[in-house]
Amino acid sequence: DPASPYHKALFASGNKFVFFCGGGWRSALAARTAQDMGLTPVCHIEGGFAAWKNAGAPVEPVEQKHPGPAKT
Repeated sequence: DPASPYHKALFASGNKFVFFCGGGWRSALAARTAQDMGLTPVCHIEGGFAAWKNAGAPVEPVEQKHPGPAKT
């Protein structure tokens, strides 16, 4: 709602919002909820990140963080 003090111009920009999760179920629910709240255009990646990666779509590796010292 543009009249809300919490409104962010990004959400009224007309950009397409793509939701994704590991398997596609949570992102489907999140996309539906966003649509119900009036956000458009919205979609999600069917099958989630796993399907994206298995389809050979581009993925950037993430550098593994080394755990810090054990807390005592």
